[in-house]
Amino acid sequence: MARIVIAGAGAVGASIAYHLALLGADDVVLAERETIASGATGKAMGGFRQQFSSEAEVRLAQESAKLFRELGAPLFEAVGYLFLATTEAGWDRLRARAEMQRGLDVPVEEVDPSRVRGLRVDDVAGAVACWEDGVAEPAGVTAELVRRAGELGVDVREHTDARELPRDVLVVACGAASAAIVPELPLRPLCRQLVDVGPVAGLPRDLPMTIEDETTFHFRRRGDALRLAMTEARPRWTDEQLVDDALVADWRSRLAHRYPSAADAPVIRAWAGLYDMTPDAHPLIGWAAEDVYVACGFSGHGFMQSPAVGSAVAHELLEREPPVDLAPYRLDRFAAGAGFAEELVL
Repeated sequence: MARIVIAGAGAVGASIAYHLALLGADDVVLAERETIASGATGKAMGGFRQQFSSEAEVRLAQESAKLFRELGAPLFEAVGYLFLATTEAGWDRLRARAEMQRGLDVPVEEVDPSRVRGLRVDDVAGAVACWEDGVAEPAGVTAELVRRAGELGVDVREHTDARELPRDVLVVACGAASAAIVPELPLRPLCRQLVDVGPVAGLPRDLPMTIEDETTFHFRRRGDALRLAMTEARPRWTDEQLVDDALVADWRSRLAHRYPSAADAPVIRAWAGLYDMTPDAHPLIGWAAEDVYVACGFSGHGFMQSPAVGSAVAHELLEREPPVDLAPYRLDRFAAGAGFAEELVL
């Protein structure tokens, strides 16, 4: 059996290592340049949803849901994802997307958003939710998968450059840094930021991840605080991870409108991280060379898709049939003129 070295111990790399061990691979090394979940995974929003705009992404999410449900609280809480529309055009879009998702057996329903205590809804034209979706702790989930992988025999090494280790196969799962190992990858780093505010008195324990579909402004509960994020009007195509204070002020204003009881909640912290973006916002999964396999380019969805990707990649590396179809994510799809852009990138 081949010696497999995985570069990157974020959610994706950890999941690949864990699933390889589950399938019986006995010579696997998980190597991380820094520490477990110290990159994009440790800076992530921590959401999981099946509500995507393309079938391939929905299928990945459905497969990932199995592991999140198994983990359960406190690592994963199925509080739901609630999408709000504030215009008739937005409401039409939400309903059309929900119809597609229901056709793939995702239990998305039209809901009365006033059921969420504290939410301002007088300007909401309509809302949909999937209550199987929810929020998770990216660093905690990753640490748990690494723990399980280690118990099954995976050699876990922090502060180690995977390129310096002997191997038969190198699996590149380094997020935006993957292009430093495989330069031909169509990846661009995109700086994104998040903000925690709080404490906020009286937050419902079952507060769903709440997203304004037109603006993409969204927030979730984390303890007695709220975590805020939003797609930026001007994308920052850079590997510099800097906080824009003007965005922090803007998001606090939006939160005050949508969730009035948090209007005066102070900023706990703000931080930035990197999305590893591809031209169509779908991941790159497959062989880049005879002995190099890549799993990157998740465009902000790596954590939530990591259980399914880890299992599928492990199957493929061991020449078994993956439980999900990886064909849509091959590296040569752009040269072939294929493309099916994912529209729901938050």
